[in-house]
Amino acid sequence: MIFSNDTAEKMAALLLQVKAVKLSPAQPFTWSGGWKSPIYCDNRITLSFPEIRSYIKEQFANIIREKFTITEVIAGVATAGIAHGAILAEHVETPFCYVRSSSKGHGLGNRIEGLVLPDQKVLVVEDLISSGGSSLSVVDALREAKADVIGLVAIFTYGFPVAEEKFLEAGVPFYTLTDYETLLPQAVKQGVIQSAQMETLQQWRRSPETWNA
Repeated sequence: MIFSNDTAEKMAALLLQVKAVKLSPAQPFTWSGGWKSPIYCDNRITLSFPEIRSYIKEQFANIIREKFTITEVIAGVATAGIAHGAILAEHVETPFCYVRSSSKGHGLGNRIEGLVLPDQKVLVVEDLISSGGSSLSVVDALREAKADVIGLVAIFTYGFPVAEEKFLEAGVPFYTLTDYETLLPQAVKQGVIQSAQMETLQQWRRSPETWNA
């Protein structure tokens, strides 16, 4: 769920402004899983804009202060969540680690890089939530290390019901700075899309696996 309506609107506007989010319902993108999508989100671009990455850091810190005050460790999701997680951890003076998508095939074979002790309260930092699978895989890895995962924060979510169901089943509360529903009106306001395109964009979110442009 979004943390704040005001934050969600501003964050959506900023993502569109720097083209971290691209909308193209007429010429959709193809995701790695094969889905056709009218949207492509690359939040790594925000790292190139000091004012925007600082805004993300401040809003994540606000979430910690209001929702996750018991945080003892911040864990970034590799790779896109690492930078934002490290910036946040420095800001709130909290230990940091990051979690790979799979264990290294050499050396110590670590999946978690950095120190996480049993029962430590860990907040996961992600850049983007789609189906929720990759984020919850990181949660599973931390729990296997006996950490206590208290929640997750992310910059953006598509708001797929399947993701919300997965987080609920896993017992992981999550908050995002903005979401797809907030993004669309901002995109119309900025002239990125036309209001007539809203319906097909809404259809995609409701059923992305069967959507056709």
